[in-house]
Amino acid sequence: MALDSDTPFNSLGFAKPPAETRVVVAMSGGVDSSVVAALLADEGYDVVGVTLQLYDHGAALAKKGACCAGLDIHDARRVAEERGFPHYVLDYENIFKDAVIDEFADSYLAGATPVPCIRCNERVKFKDLLETARDLDADCMATGHYIQRKIGTHGAELHSAEDAARDQSYFLFSTTPEQLDFLRFPLGHLPSKAETRTLAAKYGLSVADKPDSQDICFVPNGNYAAVIEKLRPDAADPGDIVHADGRVLGHHEGIIHYTIGQRRGLGIGGLSEPLYVVKLDVEKRQVIVGPKELLATRTVPVREINWLGDAPLTSQPEWHISVKVRSTRPPREAILRPLSDTTATVELFDPEEGVSPGQACVFYETGGSRVLGGGWIWRG
Repeated sequence: MALDSDTPFNSLGFAKPPAETRVVVAMSGGVDSSVVAALLADEGYDVVGVTLQLYDHGAALAKKGACCAGLDIHDARRVAEERGFPHYVLDYENIFKDAVIDEFADSYLAGATPVPCIRCNERVKFKDLLETARDLDADCMATGHYIQRKIGTHGAELHSAEDAARDQSYFLFSTTPEQLDFLRFPLGHLPSKAETRTLAAKYGLSVADKPDSQDICFVPNGNYAAVIEKLRPDAADPGDIVHADGRVLGHHEGIIHYTIGQRRGLGIGGLSEPLYVVKLDVEKRQVIVGPKELLATRTVPVREINWLGDAPLTSQPEWHISVKVRSTRPPREAILRPLSDTTATVELFDPEEGVSPGQACVFYETGGSRVLGGGWIWRG
């Protein structure tokens, strides 16, 4: 159908009717992505649902509360049947293991605190799945993430969600401009999760009351150490728990059981001062503990930067921005000093506690919602 210059854009930004706009929806089986699929189908779009099988299907069948498990695949398929659009399950188990799980294990063994959900978005969902969407002749791919895509003077921009309590921008900082051109996030503008639940009920979805997933999908009950021991059987080498002043305070059964900032469960009772894990020395197999003030950090080295600003990262010696060094913490003012196109030093105006290698440092426009990119914290 020929379209003239007066043809209005549809809700996804294309100058053609919804029925002629194919959208691949990444469906985890949860309420968020199910609502996205139902909403777009209701608006008349040519919706194709795709769910990824990311790890052993049989083991996943008995496990609730995590995305992309066997029960979740069933739920996604059921929503597609209810709303009358095609649905496919893709076996990405090998890709997921190579791109996400193995690095998670290796990073943890190296004393880092990895964030596998970011790597999954970066290396699986927004890479391989996005290419699959293109192969299906889709105009775009939609997800249930709580983040906003807005059109600025230089093209598509990434912005934090309207609902700060649901914002997932920390986990999506590595989205590239090319990927952002193809992606859509229909839930990012909603004022609360309650609105999503209301839409689910409106469309009569079987997952309307399904609880949100809490765990990393391949880490049942948040027990990282158990997963690492299964993946790397020699990972639980014992060693010493050492005070920052050099005193040996006790022994541990593997560095994998500890994270930077941890206070509880150290196994060194009877001390007069509260102690925290301040460093993990992998080579010496030492868990180093000390008072809380030793956790405070002002300088954060960052690498593998994905920059989303309008001007090149290195076009100026420093940028006044806000950053998040943990997903659960609010943005803090900082100065970003580029060292190259992909490395920089971040100086925090106020010290942060528990900054850990392996976590992401995400950049935001100061006083605004725009995500300027981010990178990986790589040494403590």
